[in-house]
Amino acid sequence: MNNDNIRELADAFRSLRLKRDLRIMEVCGTHTTEFFRTGVRDVFPEGLALIDGPGCPVCVTPNDYLDRAIEIARVHGVTVATFGDMVKVPSSYSSLAAEKAQGLHLEVVYSPLDALEFAAANPGIEVMFLSVGFETTAPTEAVAVQRARERNIGNFSILCGNKLTPPAVKALLDAGETRIDGFILPGHVSAIIGVEPWRFAADSYGKPGVVAGFEAYDLITATTTLVRLIEAKRYVVENGYARVVRDRGNPKAREIMYTVFEERDAHWRGIGIIPDSGLALRDAYADFDAWLRFPVEPPPAREHPGCRCGDLLRGLILPTDCGLFGTACTPENAVGPCMVSSEGPCSAYYKYGGL
Repeated sequence: MNNDNIRELADAFRSLRLKRDLRIMEVCGTHTTEFFRTGVRDVFPEGLALIDGPGCPVCVTPNDYLDRAIEIARVHGVTVATFGDMVKVPSSYSSLAAEKAQGLHLEVVYSPLDALEFAAANPGIEVMFLSVGFETTAPTEAVAVQRARERNIGNFSILCGNKLTPPAVKALLDAGETRIDGFILPGHVSAIIGVEPWRFAADSYGKPGVVAGFEAYDLITATTTLVRLIEAKRYVVENGYARVVRDRGNPKAREIMYTVFEERDAHWRGIGIIPDSGLALRDAYADFDAWLRFPVEPPPAREHPGCRCGDLLRGLILPTDCGLFGTACTPENAVGPCMVSSEGPCSAYYKYGGL
């Protein structure tokens, strides 16, 4: 689709006349950024508000996870392998970046398979990969564990912090803390799990949703469709990203994921414990479980006073409502993960003009 077509779509979108003010939530960190980067957020019709949800995996990872990773590195001398987004995230008392300056061995990787290859090339080093992500990345992390077993790479382990997104959406709806009229649903996650797991929001809670892609065209058409569903009181979930997402998702990817992992209760920043919303290694793969291999007792977790990242992830506030935003908390000196991660809502607001 060319720029003229996009402009026509944007003009039609901006000219929508809503019957009432609407609040829609996006549940994807990439959508958070792309609504700004593409300029689609600038052409929202009057009365339409977009609120952020628990869509950034780094942001929803609580401090106690990173506290444990740092304590394992300190006590057991392991090398921590991680995606770059985690390096500057503040833990309760430190960060991986600060610990590296004090001698912690840190490898920034682009894939868990990179971490596995690093372990294979350095058999005398214990390598622990920080497995943080949603359904999108879990299949690749499962493959890394399978290959570690097949190749007998015994110095590789993962600290599993993976989470599942539909239970978090259900937890928000059950809490009822903020008004949500409908959902822009994540394209990447839905490519794995499909559309069906989201239908509960429409069927049980009367909240329609649209699975969306990431181009300006995708965001405009998905949001327009969602507005029309809400105003027509059509409680359904539609697939606005059919060129990538199938109704049943990717069964093979889920088969691999659930061969290695099983569901467990998980702790989400700002929300608390959500039943069956996380993944843990099955007993058959316990040899690669850093939680079991490297026992530690981290100090009690704590949050930075004044940081409202947890409220933001529940849709209660916008980043600009936090008193630290843009002053005490900036990308160069972040207080919370929502400002650190490239998918974090505070980062998006700061970078693309939310000041």
